[in-house]
Amino acid sequence: MRKLLVFGALVAAAASAPAFAQDVTVSANVTLTSDYAWRNTTQSNYDPVVQGGFDVDFGNGFYAGTWASGVDFNDSSDVNLEIDFYGGYTFDLGGVGADIGAIYYAYPDSSSDINFWEVYGALSKDFDNGLSLGGSLNWDPDNETVYADASVGYAVTDIFSISAGYGKWIEGLGEYEGWNAGATLSLHGLDFGLTYYDNDITGNDDSFVFSIGKAL
Repeated sequence: MRKLLVFGALVAAAASAPAFAQDVTVSANVTLTSDYAWRNTTQSNYDPVVQGGFDVDFGNGFYAGTWASGVDFNDSSDVNLEIDFYGGYTFDLGGVGADIGAIYYAYPDSSSDINFWEVYGALSKDFDNGLSLGGSLNWDPDNETVYADASVGYAVTDIFSISAGYGKWIEGLGEYEGWNAGATLSLHGLDFGLTYYDNDITGNDDSFVFSIGKAL
């Protein structure tokens, strides 16, 4: 995959430049989830999957990463794997966190070309009282789709937080809307999550999602 080669080249370049590499941070994550929910719809036919990824923070606002998950679209296709590649730039915009970048969604075991990519922009704000607000806009130029979402979170304690979100396809994919609410508890280096999501797609079921994740 060309994106993977680019990602590897970036990591290699950072490692070969000692002055620059001092600010580079590499992290990883792994999650076991009862359902892969993406934009308030299931991507695993409500079945459990394992997910995980790697991220590189270059210390100057730029970042890159890759993430993978099992999938099941409940159709005649043989797609079982999704691999995402992304990169972007974060910066402060008058006290508001801004993030711009691109993400490529790859399905390497698909017999047809269903890969696609998006350009995204996001804004976020953290308050001293534990409240956080966020929103993003995602554009897929090939399929001509636009997705917008907004979220709110609240850190009840250092280890327990709650959140809610709303998203809508403004163009493409039936222009459906969905919502979610959940909570996360961090104990002994593990993040335990419980989320409920639903949407207004006829025939789709709502679902509770339980996950156990760990940052590495």
